[in-house]
Amino acid sequence: GEPVLDAILSRFPVTIQLALMSVVIALTVGVSMGVLSAVFDNSLIDFIGRLFALMGLAMPNFLVGTLIIYGLSVYFGILPNAGDYVEFTEDPIRNLEQLIFPALTLGFSFSASVMRTTRSAMLEVLNEDYIRTARSKGLPERTVIMRHGLRNAFIPVLTLVGVEVGYLLGGTVIIEQIFALPGLGRLALN
Repeated sequence: GEPVLDAILSRFPVTIQLALMSVVIALTVGVSMGVLSAVFDNSLIDFIGRLFALMGLAMPNFLVGTLIIYGLSVYFGILPNAGDYVEFTEDPIRNLEQLIFPALTLGFSFSASVMRTTRSAMLEVLNEDYIRTARSKGLPERTVIMRHGLRNAFIPVLTLVGVEVGYLLGGTVIIEQIFALPGLGRLALN
């Protein structure tokens, strides 16, 4: 009895906010772990980073979401696992509390992909001639890595983000159902 467009437009902000938070988490975690893993190649840091990426790619979202709900909400009681959804405009803190676990769940596997792409691109870039030239000019290693290395290694990561955003919007169906969020995924499932 209601227009479909109104139903979609009322649920769309939740899904977009969830996807954007997931992208921010994935880029923050994935790029930093990828850079560290490439800089400290074949070390303990690299091993931990590759193990994280392997786990992130192997574990399905519904399992990660269930483990987060059980571990952090039920066992430790950190944040509520589900409940009455509050819009961002009404109570921003409560809204972010409700969306942080679903965003972590969606961002976990995505950050693993970002980490692997960043690591491989950084390993390739760090062996280029312009990196050796920057080091020979006496630039600090941090400047060489961040300004010269990461800037050029970020191109494949940006391509991956463009492709994965569509998958994130599709992946919200299960996550919104697990965390009881009123988004497009739950609307489509209902």
